[in-house]
Amino acid sequence: MGKKKKSVWRFWVEALLLLALIGTGVFLWWRTQNWTPPRAEFPVQGVVMGAGDGPIDISALRTARADFVYLEASSGAEGRDELFGRNLAALTDTGIMHGAVHAYDPCIPAERQAANFVTIVPRDPQLLPPAIALDKPASECGDPVVEAALESELTTFINQVEGHAGQPVVLKVSEEFERTYGIASRIERNLWLEKEWLQPDYAGRPWTLWTTNMRLKNPANGQAMRWVVVQP
Repeated sequence: MGKKKKSVWRFWVEALLLLALIGTGVFLWWRTQNWTPPRAEFPVQGVVMGAGDGPIDISALRTARADFVYLEASSGAEGRDELFGRNLAALTDTGIMHGAVHAYDPCIPAERQAANFVTIVPRDPQLLPPAIALDKPASECGDPVVEAALESELTTFINQVEGHAGQPVVLKVSEEFERTYGIASRIERNLWLEKEWLQPDYAGRPWTLWTTNMRLKNPANGQAMRWVVVQP
């Protein structure tokens, strides 16, 4: 009889634990799809988009209350987002602020990357400050000389892009890149950091833009959005 009671007790304990795990999973799933920082604390919020997100749907952006859009425009010396031109045109005259992102490749000379960026991104004072995505480590280049020259080459690229845009760039720095190179303390520009749900502090100084949720569900069409907020 004692063994039977223990079996029943064990069954209910395991069942409750399973329910708790399922409940936690459901909560995390819901939070991933729906959480954004409160507008009272961060009034200006928007998205970053690229070809993988498909053509821009202005109506869906308005439903999601996106105040701005950063479009992935170029990467390296030859990479170009196939939807950049179309999406840029779609945003014109909508009142939604927008800007361009270049994915920096430390293995490629700065001049060639800058030429790619200025060819695809128009010189327009209405655009938001250009963002430079820093994620790929120079160690992948397989050349110690290239890795040693990272800061110098990046500075050259920044200067050329800023000369084209007429305004300072924003450094969109991944946590791994910052941990490896400490670029935030060596190049004084506004920072765009990434950390889901919790404010990022890995740069050692305040951020200007924060990617808060990489899979936020757009209430208009159900598509996932990479949600970004601005420091008030």
